[in-house]
Order: sequence, then structure tokens, then C-alpha cells
Amino acid sequence: MRSYIRYALVVTSDRVKKGIRKDKIRPMLEEWLEYNNGILVYYKIVGNKVSEIVDTVKTAVTYADVVLVTGGTGPGPRDKSIEAVELVAEKRLEGLGEEHRFRSRKSVGLRASISRVSGYTLGESLIVVTPGSPDAVKVMLDILSEIAHHIVEALRGASHWDRHLNKNSPH
Repeated sequence: MRSYIRYALVVTSDRVKKGIRKDKIRPMLEEWLEYNNGILVYYKIVGNKVSEIVDTVKTAVTYADVVLVTGGTGPGPRDKSIEAVELVAEKRLEGLGEEHRFRSRKSVGLRASISRVSGYTLGESLIVVTPGSPDAVKVMLDILSEIAHHIVEALRGASHWDRHLNKNSPH
């Protein structure tokens, strides 16, 4: 079993895609990966169009254990990432969104409650959809540093009970 996790980054933003705004997420993710036993294997900037997001996520899961989709989680009319991912996802991991909102509330207050951040599975890949702000992505990366290995192992078929029984497990 691989000891590192392969990550994909899908930045969902019309402004970043058009070059109006700079992508601040990729450099932050690459720095985080250096310290968290991960590698970026796929990266794409897409607009806020459901079909484009769906196609990109379907491609990303063929390369990555964890697909991080940033942007498109709010209640606005251009926020389409959740709708797109739910079209292809097999399971929803609501606890990731709950934990993200809980941690975010400390810095942004009740605004955290309107975020639709969530986790999903597709095959052996975890898909996480998070708000596109660097602070929100940082919160999700902190969460992933604690739980991504466990989720990836489970998606590959490892029993979570085996880990609890094996005291020598590195995770």
C-alpha cells in the first residue's frame, strides 16, 4: 500500500479561469503537500459550469486518491460545485462538512453555516468540495491532515477495525 496520497486540485472560479484573479490555492496546497506526505498529480481551473466541473472531477479521480474542489459552495446562483459533484458521487461524507463549519465558525462566525462544504466518494477516491477562499481551504487541509489516510485506506478496502486492533499502525 502506498504511503503517500495522490491529490488533484480543481479550482472552480470564473474569475481565475479568465485570468481576472490569481489562483492562490495551488501554491498553498503544494506547500502543504510537502509536509503531509502527498503529491499533486492533477490540476485544472474550471468555470462555474456544472458540465465542466463534472467532466473534470471524473477525470481527476482517475489520477488521484483525494480530489480537492475549491469554490462554488455558497448559496449564490454561480455556486455549482456541490450540484456537479453530487451528479457523480457515490456516497456523501457529511461529517467533513460539519467539521469544517465547526472549525470555521471560530474565525467567520455564523457565515460558516451557509457554506455547503462536504465530502464525497467516487470509486476509491475522496472528493472534498470546499469554499474557494485560502482560509477555508486551509481549514479543510487541516482536517485532511488528520483523516485523509484513514478515508483513503477505507476506500481501498481496508477495514477500519483492523487499524484499531493493530497498535503498530502508522495512522
